[in-house]
Amino acid sequence: MKRTVLAVTVIGALFSAAASAQTQQKPLTLEGGLGFIFTTGNTDTTSVNGSIESHQELERWSNDYSLSGLYKEEAVENDEGVEEDRTSAQRFDARAQANYKLDNPDYRLFGFASYEDDRFSSYNYQSTIAAGWNHKLWQDDTTSFEYSIGPGYAFNETQDGESQNGIIVRASSAFQWLISDTAKFTQTVSTEVGSENTKSAAETALTASISGNLSLKVGVSLNHNSNVEADKEKLDTETAVTLVYSFL
Repeated sequence: MKRTVLAVTVIGALFSAAASAQTQQKPLTLEGGLGFIFTTGNTDTTSVNGSIESHQELERWSNDYSLSGLYKEEAVENDEGVEEDRTSAQRFDARAQANYKLDNPDYRLFGFASYEDDRFSSYNYQSTIAAGWNHKLWQDDTTSFEYSIGPGYAFNETQDGESQNGIIVRASSAFQWLISDTAKFTQTVSTEVGSENTKSAAETALTASISGNLSLKVGVSLNHNSNVEADKEKLDTETAVTLVYSFL
């Protein structure tokens, strides 16, 4: 019931603003997000997620950078019946993409790099470098859509210490809808196809301004690996409510 009320409240805030979206794009944006979840009673858990995202728009370059992390701790009974705290989720992710604009600034060449360390996945780490073609299909007063596609190389290490390195093809897309001056909808999708593993991710998010530079973001993230250990799930999902502060 509480989740339903929260969802209705957020959606209402998103669509209540009637002002038109601003059209001028800032040369540099920097946002930091932080979310906490505490539960007590039958289950004691603590979850923390954080992120830093930046976009840089220059005459010849359009660059994106992001850092994110997740930590979850919960109280469980051990084999002796004694309650103890255990970490049940711990992930760190860093990524960057630089787009070099050609004579037509909607046509670009991109370079991409990422590193992910997820303690509870089948991998000690997953890292990718890629380069290729980026195209901004459109950008108007309220919406924008772009995609990237190109070859790359994956550097992966399983929990058993086995290396799974190889050539991949990376494709991604990003859609943004400025609903109003105070609300936006974003959708990102990416996939990295290789002979050893195909790694895919998607995020759907609604962000509404609360006051000044402070906003509330509700997002659903999906992460999928085609090659995992027998006791691991291929698909991880995460739903998060985060406070976001715009520094620039």
